[in-house]
Amino acid sequence: MRHRIADATVTVLGPDGSPLADTDVTVEQRRHAFSFGNIGFDFIPLANGETEVHGSATEVETFGGADIEQLERLAPLWLDLFNTATLPFYWGRFEPRRGEPDTERLQKTARWFADQGVTVKGHPLVWHTVTAPWLLDLPVEEIEQVQRERIRRDVGDFAGLIDTWDAINEAVIMPVFTNGDNGITRMAREKGRIATIRLAFEEARATNPKATLLINDFDLSSAYECLIEGVLEAGIRIDAIGLQTHMHKGYRGEDAVLAAVDRFARYGLPLHMTETSLVSGHIMPPEITDLNDYVIPEWPSTPEGEERQADEIVRHYRSLVSHPAVQAINYWGLTDSGSWLGAPIGLVRADGSPKPSYDAMRDLIKGEWWLGPTTLRTDAEGRVAVSGFTGDYEVTGRGGSAPLPLATAGPVEAEVRLP
Repeated sequence: MRHRIADATVTVLGPDGSPLADTDVTVEQRRHAFSFGNIGFDFIPLANGETEVHGSATEVETFGGADIEQLERLAPLWLDLFNTATLPFYWGRFEPRRGEPDTERLQKTARWFADQGVTVKGHPLVWHTVTAPWLLDLPVEEIEQVQRERIRRDVGDFAGLIDTWDAINEAVIMPVFTNGDNGITRMAREKGRIATIRLAFEEARATNPKATLLINDFDLSSAYECLIEGVLEAGIRIDAIGLQTHMHKGYRGEDAVLAAVDRFARYGLPLHMTETSLVSGHIMPPEITDLNDYVIPEWPSTPEGEERQADEIVRHYRSLVSHPAVQAINYWGLTDSGSWLGAPIGLVRADGSPKPSYDAMRDLIKGEWWLGPTTLRTDAEGRVAVSGFTGDYEVTGRGGSAPLPLATAGPVEAEVRLP
């Protein structure tokens, strides 16, 4: 973990700029530099001040199971643990009728998170699933035109609020997708994968040059590697590679996950574990190929499964944080209420009570990997030694406080001036 740790020599200055010698100060971490994320889908109604959860243009039908009172109780649990929220821009839900996007509600939600110090990410700009049904009535050339317009509109409307996007999702399967006709697969089949990916990245980057743009996929086979190599050889700039690790069929284990991470790390790009989930009930049968094909009336969380989930989450997060190429881990849901596929993948039960996995994750993110309030005494030159995970810190003393950003791992020197 040393690649995550800043070993800082901090000089504490007084209001006049002179070092404060032999003075007690308190140092406390405020935020991780590493992105510990979760989806924020459920909180759209709460952020918009709505009195009840209803079917909106934005939510995917498999989310939004909690009521408003439950969301009010869940929000502190979410905000206490995560610093990055992914919001849904599935075209078919965001703009089910052409020209009527759900922009205002998503903007209010993004501001709600941002006002609480949370970085917001959009998912996705181009995807063949849950896409706009009205695209089917258009010829391919017009589909491409409105897809470009959609990217420019949404990236522009949310610039400054959302500056990280999954530019394209699951492009490996996109042109050969057969589980239902859709306009994006038609476009990708005719234009090709590389041209479709170029469209996504170039339109988004031209609209918001400061944006961080990802390619994202569940297919971690050599097919994804070949696609990335083709994209890079075509001169398309990718800012980060997204790797999905939904593990409804059981934990893959540290060796398997890190082997995949190593294969994609060789491109020299940051890796984001964009969609992570582990079940706290029975696991899917191994013969299931498409997770969406597993439909059962109920999928309960069990005491044995919850203990297993907690252990696996700790192992999964430890192994990923230990890898220097990984910059972000995004868990796919806080609660079992309305979870994807109805699976017990949440860190919180449907009744709102935290599972052991929530406590285990918090023990890492806000415990072992977090510097709580620590009182230190400056030396004769006003210096203190601060060692902790890279991120934002605060120094308090003599009745005032000052921010202490520690963005670089290893030995660093910094100074703060107390008022």
